[in-house]
Amino acid sequence: MAAAAPRGLLALLVLSGLLAGAAATSPNIIALVSVTPGKLILSCNMTAPHGPVEGHEWMRGDKTLQTDTESSAFTSYTIEGKMEEHSGVYDCVYKTNPVVKGQVNISVAPQVVAYKKSEHGNEGDTGVLTCKSPSFPPVSTWTWYKNEREPIINASGRYIIKSSGNKTELRILKLSIEEDTGDYHCNASNAFGFGGAAVNLRVRSRLAALWPFLGIVAEVLVLVTIIFIYEKRRKPDEVLDDDDGGSAPLKSNATNHKDKNVRQRNAN
Repeated sequence: MAAAAPRGLLALLVLSGLLAGAAATSPNIIALVSVTPGKLILSCNMTAPHGPVEGHEWMRGDKTLQTDTESSAFTSYTIEGKMEEHSGVYDCVYKTNPVVKGQVNISVAPQVVAYKKSEHGNEGDTGVLTCKSPSFPPVSTWTWYKNEREPIINASGRYIIKSSGNKTELRILKLSIEEDTGDYHCNASNAFGFGGAAVNLRVRSRLAALWPFLGIVAEVLVLVTIIFIYEKRRKPDEVLDDDDGGSAPLKSNATNHKDKNVRQRNAN
């Protein structure tokens, strides 16, 4: 496995200006990246011939990073941080008529990160491991290893690798606890060096997914048992209460019968 290349490579570019309605006399732009501790300075210097400059803009993609109204042929933009954190393509735009653009590239070795440092999968399912690199230039080659052994071959057995630009994905079919548990390494390379990251895969038994359900069933059974015991102990007390309530009507009937006999004797 190749070792990582030294970081902090300095990008130095001399680019021609991109002039709207390109002409044979287009001005040239010298673009530089200067690296100082904790700081990057991007600069563009436009050579003659060129028209009046009414200002400058620094852009990255569609995002405007800095703008001014200075008329100088020289312009710069300062970035706080390391090269690895800010790699990419930057444009210096001269507000002339027509507009002139230069380009500054901050190029580094791939800075690879795993989507998740630890992945879990159930036995028999498909495991998916993902790595990406946001660095410039894009990754030219992705390689997967298991436990730092031989490279994993795409479409060999249960392994499927899908890589596109700065992202790679390893799919493992029919996960096995014995064969697939372990550390996986995703390595990337481009013209400026190498980079990599590791993902730990843990494979669980299918029965492990049932433990939460079995726990809920056990809780329900305990609750039902408690309710049953409580109701069982309450029952004798309720029977006694019913007996006490039934004796009152008997006394009332006896009294009525006695009063009836007394009235009959009086009538005789």
